[in-house]
Amino acid sequence: MQIAGFVKNSFLDYPGHIAAVVFVPGCNMDCWYCHNRALWKKENLIDPHTVEDYLQKRRGFLDGVVISGGEPTLQKDLADFIRRVRKMGYLIKLDTNGLKPDIVASVIGDVDYVAMDLKAPSGKLHCVVSFDLDDTPIWQTADFLMKSSADYEFRTTFMPFLTIDDIEAIAKRVQGAKRYFIQQYRRPESISIQPDPPSADTIKKAAEAARKFIPHTQIRGL
Repeated sequence: MQIAGFVKNSFLDYPGHIAAVVFVPGCNMDCWYCHNRALWKKENLIDPHTVEDYLQKRRGFLDGVVISGGEPTLQKDLADFIRRVRKMGYLIKLDTNGLKPDIVASVIGDVDYVAMDLKAPSGKLHCVVSFDLDDTPIWQTADFLMKSSADYEFRTTFMPFLTIDDIEAIAKRVQGAKRYFIQQYRRPESISIQPDPPSADTIKKAAEAARKFIPHTQIRGL
């Protein structure tokens, strides 16, 4: 298990819980607005034993561990790491882009919460990712989560090239989902020409449109 970053405690990353956050390197997407890009090819990795030793000592003080990235499902030792941490008594939250439905399915029994990004409606992923990418696996993962007994959320960063109609199309595709979060876009410092984020009014209207299909739709970061 490769670890590129580690936050010892967070009140934001696991809803309702105090959690440590483990960031893994590598990603199978290339979202131009990604704020974790520096982690993708990080060479100075953190010894996983150091992280596990810390978690062992913090039992009773932390509720859970969030595994984020990058994209965690690319890690060949993901399942083993999850099981070891879970044996310590921690809740496990997995962040994923959904491109590896088989991996998500293989670890779901040991995961307490899944946060999955739905970055764009079907056929419009090219607005987010800088190369051609088949989005079929993403919707396979979404369908799997909705049919499973897992607790989960879907979330979309309302980046400038998306519209209210796009948000509505995403919500319609996963109609009846447990919860859906629309996240405010934040300008990356690494981009010289930075498009303006959608207005607060636009985001609120998008949330209203999404609620027709997912009643539990909320806005983050506004």
